[in-house]
Amino acid sequence: MSSNESHEFFIQWHLTERCNLQCTHCYQTGNSGTELSLAEVEAAVDEVGDMLETWTTHYGLPFSPSFNITGGEPFLRKDIFEILGIIGSRGYEIYLLSNGTLVSKEKANKLAQLGIKGVQVSIEGPEEIHDGIRGRGSFSQSLRGIGNLLAAGLNVSLNVTLSEINADYFPDLVALSSSLGVQKLGFSRLVPAGRGEKLVPDMLGKGRVRKIYEQIFSLEVPGLEIVTGDPVASQMRSAFDGADAGPVPKGGCAAGLSGLTLLPDGTIVPCRRLFIPLGNIRRDSLREVWATAEVLTALRDRDRYGGKCGACVRWANCRGCRAIAYAFSGMQGAGDFLAEDPQCFL
Repeated sequence: MSSNESHEFFIQWHLTERCNLQCTHCYQTGNSGTELSLAEVEAAVDEVGDMLETWTTHYGLPFSPSFNITGGEPFLRKDIFEILGIIGSRGYEIYLLSNGTLVSKEKANKLAQLGIKGVQVSIEGPEEIHDGIRGRGSFSQSLRGIGNLLAAGLNVSLNVTLSEINADYFPDLVALSSSLGVQKLGFSRLVPAGRGEKLVPDMLGKGRVRKIYEQIFSLEVPGLEIVTGDPVASQMRSAFDGADAGPVPKGGCAAGLSGLTLLPDGTIVPCRRLFIPLGNIRRDSLREVWATAEVLTALRDRDRYGGKCGACVRWANCRGCRAIAYAFSGMQGAGDFLAEDPQCFL
């Protein structure tokens, strides 16, 4: 999760932890409690709206809110289209994150009718690599879903989670994206949490991350935009003149800055890969959580950061990936969400 645009605010909402795949790098545990009902979902959407309206009224700041809807696999919620309809009826932009395997022509057309702004589908590499990570036959099923989405006129992004398992195959994904006709190709780094904890040996080292990012950013394909939510990658692409070296966070990692995550049972966390519960929307005020949660306050305070992240002149626009820092430090017994990003090469 990252944002470098002023006054953006998004909710990443995991409607379910149920999934039809068993990806080896998945950061989820599958142990979420009772899913929010449709009525509770509607109440939560209204609460988000009330919060943003209050901010606009009190501070005179316009917001461009959006919802990233995902799972698990969101299409395993039988009421997924009702939920999307509720969110869309409030005027929010909606983006859907899916593995693509359950997207039929009918479902794709419904998404288009609801005005979904874009759909992200996870693809991990060529068929053999993808199926090795996500399960046999999943590659062809995902491509079928992608075709249905494109045929319905939807904007589609592919996204890959980079590790030693698949990083060398990124050029293959560029070629695949171009041949399919998708609009964007994105990437993120492996977070060693959930089932992904077993893949620590496959995490990219600092030098590998730099080399791969240099390769990725050297690629130019007409009609294909290469994007990322990785704050370190965004800093690699941005010239730094020292003007934004202050103590106020302005961009980069969105945790505590421009977004929140809701889990299937209503638990509020800074980021889905940064599993530190802040409260639960079933009983807690979202606005109060945003304003008073100690974890969020710490994420906004440069003096609380450790290692090279705390001393970095790019802190205001980066701060590293807090989820990777937390997961990696946890394996060393610290569990420090303010530790330095272990893969930062800047």
